[in-house]
Amino acid sequence: MNVVVLVLAASATTLATGLGALPVFWLGTRAELLRPLLLGTAIGAMTVASLVGLLKPAIDEGGRGEVAVGLGAGVLLVAAARRLLDRREPPVRAMGGGASLRLSVLVFGVLFVHSLPEGLAIGTAYGSDLAGLSLFVILAIGLQNVPEGTSIAIPMAEAGFSRASQFWAAVLTSAPQPVGAVLAYLVVEHVRGLLPASFAFAAGAMLALVVLELAPEAVGHRGWLRAGLGSVVGAASMLLLAALAGV
Repeated sequence: MNVVVLVLAASATTLATGLGALPVFWLGTRAELLRPLLLGTAIGAMTVASLVGLLKPAIDEGGRGEVAVGLGAGVLLVAAARRLLDRREPPVRAMGGGASLRLSVLVFGVLFVHSLPEGLAIGTAYGSDLAGLSLFVILAIGLQNVPEGTSIAIPMAEAGFSRASQFWAAVLTSAPQPVGAVLAYLVVEHVRGLLPASFAFAAGAMLALVVLELAPEAVGHRGWLRAGLGSVVGAASMLLLAALAGV
């Protein structure tokens, strides 16, 4: 029963990615103006969720060595995935696509690979005994999934894809989240000693996503002011949620 609830929760965060396509339906490519604000909100939410919801419990429950190893492993996973994707050229020439289609494929690949660590964070939090932590992490990841949906929908709109294609492509980028959530939950459920390292691993992966992916995207094209405002809103919202949840 616990696994069923977890899958449903992780599936809800997956569907939240589709919400990011909605501004593109209404605004078209002008939705690009909202991206720094939305990405900034995701940066604030993920940073607080990583530090307060994951890294703090890891330090409280584990030794410095295992926390450091888990944190480093999470960072290395995201860095390696980014390097691998940077080396691969999206196969769009055979599809007859232009720059917008190439960008759509590239963004889709990046978001698809990076959604797995987010699923690991959900499963790790769900497998812990800390009150309110799973809800806190699930809401944080659901919130940061919204601008990811916007990121995939904008180039798809420019390439001429339908609204339905934009929505479901956005959702599909987060498809690994339920898988990662179940894997992490089963691991920490059967090997409780791995919980601190799992917390640190998920925190490292999420912080790496913020630094390597979200922050550069948010501040690009002179969007630093909107990104800063969004970051404050996202961080404040998560801190309030943490206080209410008793995290």
